[in-house]
This record gives sequence, structure tokens and C-alpha cells, in this order.
Amino acid sequence: MTGALIVGICIGGAILLIATVGLLVIGIIRAAKTGGLSKKDRQSQAEEAQMIQDIYYGLSKMEERVEALETILIERQKKDFTS
Repeated sequence: MTGALIVGICIGGAILLIATVGLLVIGIIRAAKTGGLSKKDRQSQAEEAQMIQDIYYGLSKMEERVEALETILIERQKKDFTS
């Protein structure tokens, strides 16, 4: 009786071990295949990257405008100074 119980416990433990290792392997394969990110995460990263690019583009344009305004102010100061 106790021998059958021990054998049953060992077989059950082996099945659980095999199932755990199998799920672990499947998880590793899925993570490697998708880069570790779900579709939703990849989409949100793409949206964030697009927003950052838009902000960078806007700041570049703003920098050009500020430089143009600085040039205008410097020219006015020179004009006022010489007059």
C-alpha cells in the first residue's frame, strides 16, 4: 500500500515537473518570438515614439523661430544704436 502511494507521488511529481518545464519552454519561445512585448505594448511604444518625434520636430522649428527673432532683435538694436 505504501509502495503504491510512493510510486503515485513520484509519477505525479514527474508529471508536474514535465508540465512546468514545458510551459517554461513555451513561454521562452513566445517571448523570443515577440521580443518579450505583447501587441498592445508594441503599439503603445510606437505611439510614444511618434509623439517624441513630433515633439522633437516642433522643438526644432521653435528653435529656428527663436533664432530668427534673435536676429531681428539684434538688427533693431544695431539700428537704434547707430541712429
